[in-house]
Amino acid sequence: MHRIKFLLLALLLFSASLFANPWNGRIVLQGFWWNYWNNNYPNNWATYLADLTPRLREIGIDYVWIPPTVKNSSPSSNGYTPFDNYDLGDKYQKNNVNTRYGNKDQLLRSVAVLHANGIRVIQDVVWNHVSDAGSANGAGGYDPEAWGDDQWKNFRYVCYATPVTDESEADYFARRGRFFKNWQNFHPNPDHNQNNDDWTGEFWGPDICYYQGAYGQSSNCTYNPVQESDYMRNGMRAWNIWMKKQTDIDGIRIDAAKHFPYWATKDFIWNMQHSAGWASGGDTLWAAGEYVGSKSEMDDWVNNVNNSDGYSDVVGTFDFSLRQALHDMVYSFGSYDMGSIPSAQQDQRSRTVPFVNTHDTFRPILDDNGNYSGWDTDNELAGGHIDPYEPRVQVAYAIAFAVDGSPSVFFEDLFDIGANGNRWNHHPDNPNELPMRDYLVNLIWCYQKLNFKDGENKVRWQGQDLLIIERSAHAIIGANDNWDTWQSATISTDFTPGTVLKDYSGANSGTITVDNNGQVTIWVPPCDGSNERRGYCVWGPDGIEGGFDRAPRPTTQEWEMADDLGDSHEYSLQEGGQLPPHSTALRKAGKIWSEAGQQITLEVYPEVDTLSYTLRLYDDNNQQLASFTHTGNGTFYYTPATQQWLSIKIRNTASDSPGQKCWIKATYYGPQVLNDGASAIEQKVNVPVTHQLAQNYPNPFNATTRIRFTLKKQQRVRLDIFDIHGKRVRTLMNGNASPGEHALNWNGRDDHGFTLPSGIYLYRLNTPTFHTERKMILLK
Repeated sequence: MHRIKFLLLALLLFSASLFANPWNGRIVLQGFWWNYWNNNYPNNWATYLADLTPRLREIGIDYVWIPPTVKNSSPSSNGYTPFDNYDLGDKYQKNNVNTRYGNKDQLLRSVAVLHANGIRVIQDVVWNHVSDAGSANGAGGYDPEAWGDDQWKNFRYVCYATPVTDESEADYFARRGRFFKNWQNFHPNPDHNQNNDDWTGEFWGPDICYYQGAYGQSSNCTYNPVQESDYMRNGMRAWNIWMKKQTDIDGIRIDAAKHFPYWATKDFIWNMQHSAGWASGGDTLWAAGEYVGSKSEMDDWVNNVNNSDGYSDVVGTFDFSLRQALHDMVYSFGSYDMGSIPSAQQDQRSRTVPFVNTHDTFRPILDDNGNYSGWDTDNELAGGHIDPYEPRVQVAYAIAFAVDGSPSVFFEDLFDIGANGNRWNHHPDNPNELPMRDYLVNLIWCYQKLNFKDGENKVRWQGQDLLIIERSAHAIIGANDNWDTWQSATISTDFTPGTVLKDYSGANSGTITVDNNGQVTIWVPPCDGSNERRGYCVWGPDGIEGGFDRAPRPTTQEWEMADDLGDSHEYSLQEGGQLPPHSTALRKAGKIWSEAGQQITLEVYPEVDTLSYTLRLYDDNNQQLASFTHTGNGTFYYTPATQQWLSIKIRNTASDSPGQKCWIKATYYGPQVLNDGASAIEQKVNVPVTHQLAQNYPNPFNATTRIRFTLKKQQRVRLDIFDIHGKRVRTLMNGNASPGEHALNWNGRDDHGFTLPSGIYLYRLNTPTFHTERKMILLK
């Protein structure tokens, strides 16, 4: 009897934990799609999201999930093939500074704007692999001694001490950026000679090995320090902590979670929770893995991670089992057994994420206007897409919101960009250009205002065409997949007798009252569109109203000033580098964008506490705004009068001071709305909306072609032409240029006037804030 009572108590506590955990039950918006892009924000999705954020606050979004933000081989890559973890869009390598998400300054600003709107940020992280070893043209990436089919496993990175000088093998071999990698750091290697299972298979690039003995030296690099045991595990742990401090993100989505050891996952999450100093996320750090598998496989993975090295509840998964049931329900077109859906949800769900679509399941083929013209089903996971124009998608989302977990809303489900020709050119702050689907706005409102997360999940009715779930004494959600017939059932409820309930979906008019037996009759509309809602309703206590206006949250971001971080190249953001010995030269830590009239707190932690330093703030016109001189740890304050970029710079006070590393931390409030000069759109009449480099015309060409580019403000411009091997053959412009459109002709000759042969050439535009290139063909 005592054992039975103990088990019942344990079950009750487990059940309560599902809706009481502070990290569970938060609405997540996936703030991107697979190949996210907007022509008004080229390679600057960070500012796109910043401009969209006020609308997200208004509808009640809790978290925004952003794509991976580390440098890939090119901004054309969406982030899932990382090259340099310590390049968040600030270094000039692979012929670019920006990632697809933006540059580092724009990334940090987007986090601050989201926080200012009361929204937390989930960073997508890739711990499984890296990709594209070598310089911009691949030189230096190959190690002839590497094991496995892929021998491109020399990873060397630029930094403040060793910027790009050219793209040669010798230059690449000498780069000394942090977290370099050799072939022994990947599968297969002498310590872990496998290459044939989930943990070791090279599915997306050199597959990282986190085993203790996965370390060694390159056979051909000149920068070739000795690695030590646990090199990759220690290195990735350190990067996670650095990234958490640098960005101030609030959670992580873990890509390809099944493809590396669960003990590594536990290590990385736990240390972000508890070993990141002031930036530690604590037990409430949001963490969920993309583990594509069955219900039992996902539950086993969660248990294995949480129980590794002592139990702690650190991670959940995106619920692919539930999602498969929702997919099958939608595409059974009314013949699915609705009553079977609750049993599809995973059991380990203290941090589960129910969802309908993500970028992994949803890969449309697009026409020239960005509209759906088919589906890339070969690359869609977990049963494939659920079309947002399919009527029963509303039923799927109603169920995803009703069950336990933090429901995730996919960008293309919330925003209608699949058939209106608005995908590429809309302005995110304009509801007419980027409309939201009303049913999802309604479900989000219902979820938040009726406090679904605070009520225990109780299935009240399970039938062929009808599913009713109560969030105990908070809301009753009905779901009906029948095309043209209303469904109803009389259910017991935890609402007290006499409670007046209203259908906040708008599907039913009037109210109902809980009878003396604690029962009500729920009517749920069909899916044919004859009702305002297709297949769902949401009942809650009458009299609830209002919107959302969360209090702003401050942002804290920390820059580590060290020679193996940042980049001193003229095309880079020129951030980083330790204070140089015997010099008072300024080093720029980075930029912030603070709300006008809000105090900024700056903290400096020098490596040597007896040396004097000078900290300064500059505006974007390089005008000094404030200066502080101090010795040892220092705290300083500044209040900006306007919204603008503020550059944080530091130097030795005396020219005879030895060099040293230092750390600079800024705590500030970002703006809720970027002002007219802030966004990539700029929102100014007769001012170019962004920098652009157009395709040359004609192309292919013989004799002469015209190259056009557009600047949104006056700045220094360099326009170079390179042959296919990366050798510069012609400089068309190197100087200041005014805002607006510019056009230059190229006659197919090099700088010396010699005619060049037929072939593919690259033309590259570089400014202090913008870097891009295009291909052209000289055909004689």
